[in-house]
Amino acid sequence: TTNTTWEAQGHTGRAQIQEPSLRGHSTELEKLGLGDSVDLHVYEIPVEYQTVQRLIPALWEKHSPQLVVHVGVSGMATAVTLEKCGHNKGYKGLDNCRFCPGSHCCVEDGPESIDSIIDMDAVCERVTTLGLDVSVTISQDAGRYLCDFTYYTSLYQSHGRSAFVHVPPLGKPYNADQLGRALRAIIEEMLDLLEQSEGKISCCHEH
Repeated sequence: TTNTTWEAQGHTGRAQIQEPSLRGHSTELEKLGLGDSVDLHVYEIPVEYQTVQRLIPALWEKHSPQLVVHVGVSGMATAVTLEKCGHNKGYKGLDNCRFCPGSHCCVEDGPESIDSIIDMDAVCERVTTLGLDVSVTISQDAGRYLCDFTYYTSLYQSHGRSAFVHVPPLGKPYNADQLGRALRAIIEEMLDLLEQSEGKISCCHEH
């Protein structure tokens, strides 16, 4: 698997961290756009535990995003998969630097798992009703490797304001245009749900 990330900054910004193998997906999304109110920035993240631990907090501090959406390629995936949660323990696989955390966990004394504040079931249902020619499904296990490690690190940093989407490799079975359109729809629905929930909270506070 390979890792990636998109950040939404209020109503006006979004940044993407991406691995080279995801370049086709991000290029299509950049072409399609995410609306005039969203800026798209592209980064690359090596498949390295220590880089993830350093870079994710730095990007949160730099952008103060409303939401972060990570995207990773999974060779086992045949559908676009929305991950519900990240896990703290069980990281025993070596990264690209032949490194593995000695504790096999993301955050010492952190919770076993952290759920995204985004309702992935609702996102899946809403995107499916759009009639895109891409299958979308739900998962609660991002794999206990760098995708899961990145997701948990981001969820911990953001207090749940993160999401992770696994996509199949290009051409297996979807092309870059199909995946780009699916990712755009997914991110738009996530932001819409988040803004709706925050609107309700704001209304409650006003009363």
